[in-house]
Amino acid sequence: MNRSLDEPEGRLSRIAAAFTRFAERWVPDAFVFALAATVLVVVAAVWTRKSSVGFATATHEVVRAWGRGFWSLAPFTLSMAMVIITGYVLATTKPMYRLIAAIASVPRDPRRAVAMVAAFAMISSWFNWGFSLIFSAMLAKEVARRVRGVDYRALAASAFLGLGSIWAQGLSGSAALQMATQSAMPEKIRMIVRGPDGLVRDGVIPLTSTIFLWQSLLSVLVELMLVTLVMYLAAPSRRSARSAEDLGITLGPSPLDAPDPPRRGTPGEWLEHQPHLNMLVAILSLGYLAGHFFENVKNGTGVLNALTLDTLNLAFLTLGVLLHGTPARLMRAVREATPGVWGVILQFPFYAGIAGVMVGSGLSDAIAHFFTKIAGPRSFPAVIAIYSAVLGVFVPSGGSKWVIEAPYVMQAAHDLKVHVGWMVAVYDLGEALANLVQPFWMLPILGLFGLRARDVMGYTFLVFLVLVPVVLVLVTVLGATLPYPL
Repeated sequence: MNRSLDEPEGRLSRIAAAFTRFAERWVPDAFVFALAATVLVVVAAVWTRKSSVGFATATHEVVRAWGRGFWSLAPFTLSMAMVIITGYVLATTKPMYRLIAAIASVPRDPRRAVAMVAAFAMISSWFNWGFSLIFSAMLAKEVARRVRGVDYRALAASAFLGLGSIWAQGLSGSAALQMATQSAMPEKIRMIVRGPDGLVRDGVIPLTSTIFLWQSLLSVLVELMLVTLVMYLAAPSRRSARSAEDLGITLGPSPLDAPDPPRRGTPGEWLEHQPHLNMLVAILSLGYLAGHFFENVKNGTGVLNALTLDTLNLAFLTLGVLLHGTPARLMRAVREATPGVWGVILQFPFYAGIAGVMVGSGLSDAIAHFFTKIAGPRSFPAVIAIYSAVLGVFVPSGGSKWVIEAPYVMQAAHDLKVHVGWMVAVYDLGEALANLVQPFWMLPILGLFGLRARDVMGYTFLVFLVLVPVVLVLVTVLGATLPYPL
């Protein structure tokens, strides 16, 4: 008899299974989560404001803040939809998918397969979260095709863990890049960052004092090793695993096996199957991207600051145009990717409304002042990590909310004489934790997997429970080794 079929379930595997059963039964769809969070934040904001302006005025202000914020993420929503589409377009080109298939062919054991996807997701997220999000999902789906007995839900959860752990500590971490670029933050915030007597020159915190601190790199390594181990131990055995087929999900053929789009032989269709237009457009786009990066290097802002969502999406799309070869193949890839964006389009405006209420009503200020008030020099990093995680549940911004929170965090860091660069890293660590219990950032890949948030949150919640105490210890102990101000 095959030993793997009789392999006993480990303790973490049983805990993950229990969490998953609970999530499947009790956790609502991600859209319901967005609606419930909206109601909760609105009620909390009205309650906070009514003592100073009265119930009617507070309600009016909060409703107005929600409405004004509702469409504020419209450009970002399109950018996120394009991350899904362009990432899929690039990943399904035959040259790129051969690489994905080669990596997917390495593990033979279900648990090793889950652990490998988790490690790939985290390592790639350190370099760029957008790349990690889509390519890890495509890797997980290919692993599901190749490894018998692997749990599809655990693979999907593993593909997301880069954004639930170390992405913000890496090269695309928004807060660190904002603090390292003088033009990326308002001058009034730069004045606060400078501190008394201009201790921080120009109010700029270089990357060497945030993501490239040895303390930050050690935190990344600890999280990488720990989360990989947790997912290895939490993954169900072959006997208990539920495959994509068990869940009623059809994976379809590998992109490597997909035939060319059919031809009808009409003269008007001829250009759709010719590479000439693709080549010309790719040359145009590559020329723009090269010039864009060259200008950033020349101006001293650096290559990393040139790597925005817009440039990433254009680069993915350009390579997709080039590697798919013909308009027909490109259009087919976009058509296949588009169903995965509906959750983003529907739900992101509601989170934008929540963010509008948090900021416009002063609720975020109240939360910030509460946390900074109870902190001391030693406890401040842990308090800010908790604060960032709590706020991240309601405002899952991917770092853009740092502009709102930086004044309070940086001022308190100066008052308490805590290393200001470390506080940026601490804030990022906390924000990543929130992603493990908040379905906002799961939406892009859940559409690609054909799953719902409840299907994967049993695993992400387990990782959350393991990481929270570890992160709090890391930020406290390592923070004690750093001098003030940098």
